Amino acid sequence: MSVQSPALEYPIEIEQAVAVFRKRPALFQEALQRMLREDDEFRWAFVVDLYLDEQISLAKAAEILELHSLQLQQRLIELGLPVYVGPPDIESAQAEAGL
Repeated sequence: MSVQSPALEYPIEIEQAVAVFRKRPALFQEALQRMLREDDEFRWAFVVDLYLDEQISLAKAAEILELHSLQLQQRLIELGLPVYVGPPDIESAQAEAGL
């Protein structure tokens, strides 16, 4: 039988969370992975933000979101979000390819 912790009674400031993250990164990594698995809305927001910040490609974002790249591309267009197709320059292409 699992025991549920009561909800926090106060909001946690980002600085507090960062301080704990620095001390216990594995704890945060585990929590992040759990949220990505269990919370579709969080997963969408997190992955799309990574994509929009150009930290991951459209293909990687689609893979994480379990969508075909064309489905994700269409959804981004419908939401009025930019669609980045391919790396912007040769250096980025080589870096993405691991060359």
